[in-house]
Amino acid sequence: MAEKLSVNFFLHNDVLKISKSLIGKNIFTKINNNITSGMIVETEAYAGLNDKASHAYNNKRTTRTKIMYKKGGICYVYLCYGMHYLMNIVTAQKEIPHAILIRAIEPKDGIDIMLKRRNFKTLSFNLTNGPGKLSQALAINKTLNGKSLDSKSIWIEGSKINLDEKDILSSPRIGVDYAKEDATLLYRFYIKNKWVSKL
Repeated sequence: MAEKLSVNFFLHNDVLKISKSLIGKNIFTKINNNITSGMIVETEAYAGLNDKASHAYNNKRTTRTKIMYKKGGICYVYLCYGMHYLMNIVTAQKEIPHAILIRAIEPKDGIDIMLKRRNFKTLSFNLTNGPGKLSQALAINKTLNGKSLDSKSIWIEGSKINLDEKDILSSPRIGVDYAKEDATLLYRFYIKNKWVSKL
């Protein structure tokens, strides 16, 4: 068993560095005593106040986004299009609203449970190759919003695999055309892997 990442891991002010370093780490949930996990293969960074793609751009504070201004190391889970829960990690110090979207995982533990949650009969890359899909597979919903990543219900562990810097690729984020010039920023990180979301 790899070591759980401490909350301090998420407190660095460089959200790009954290987002990139999460590739290859493993995210776990324990819901109703069922443990499921997957290796993170794709992330997107959102750089707070100055990032037009961020929910907190220009110091925007709403009932939904106020959690982004808390100290890092907690979950920011919200409902997208009234259908899909998206799992984000709040990073940096208090009042610096950086966040990282977990976009795709490679299933590891509890695959049979993930299949049932997604109503799949057989394993395929469609199980977890997108942020809404992985949330459903890991049973991530609004009950985890604000939950510490040092909790018993959701956490992230290191990995025994060694990724070279060159193995981690970057590209513009997906679905952020509204962010104008910031839509072209290379804030999406991923590895070549069949579980990565399809463009």
